[in-house]
Amino acid sequence: MSATPLAESPATRHLDFAILIGIMVCGWQLLYLGVGDAALTSPLETLRHAWELLFDPDFRKNAVASLDAFGQALVISYVLGVGLGLVLGFYRFPGEVAEPMLAAFYSLPKVTLYPVILLIFGLGVSAKVAFGVIHGFVPVTMFCMNAVRNVNTSHLRTARVMRLSPFVTVRTIIMPSIIPEIFTGLRVGFSLTLLGVLIGEMFASQRGLGFLLINAINLADVKLIMALIFLLFLFASLANGIMLAVDRRLHVNV
Repeated sequence: MSATPLAESPATRHLDFAILIGIMVCGWQLLYLGVGDAALTSPLETLRHAWELLFDPDFRKNAVASLDAFGQALVISYVLGVGLGLVLGFYRFPGEVAEPMLAAFYSLPKVTLYPVILLIFGLGVSAKVAFGVIHGFVPVTMFCMNAVRNVNTSHLRTARVMRLSPFVTVRTIIMPSIIPEIFTGLRVGFSLTLLGVLIGEMFASQRGLGFLLINAINLADVKLIMALIFLLFLFASLANGIMLAVDRRLHVNV
């Protein structure tokens, strides 16, 4: 009889996280000592400059522009992805036809599509939103479609035997089964949509954090580059950490 592994305690997880952060900071400091100010800033200097940026009106204006475009792109990605995923999941033949096309589109470097996006939407917020959507909606669609396909058919047959109405079947059987997988897709879509919006701002925009970042790269402003990367990393990590915790809770409760 095999022994059941003990669940990791919250204190152990927090200690592991602290150790990981410590290793990353030490590695960063050692790399800084090796390459110097021409390529990196130290962790302490980066933290100080990032804190100063938070009170810079120009940074705030560009951060608001990025959050606005990201919010629009995220809503569209979620609505389009979940809606399309449910349709392709419930209707088997269209799903089997669309799945390889979605996989091929997902593997395509989206940067190659940016000239087309600019021709259709022009410069401005619309192009950034569209570029974020084409990054984010595909994983949401794929996860949602597979979640519907993986619903236990014996449960559906039991629902028919019990003569449950379609509404009750969806509420009591289908939705509890697909929500965890759909939320995983939403979490992946969140990160990719953010990536798409930032890349869009770097290529053709006059406002946003991506615009600030590409300007800093062109000017070789290492302090600004490192501070922006740190703030973006912090935002993405916190958001993804919260969504990952909810994701795990949903899967545990299935």
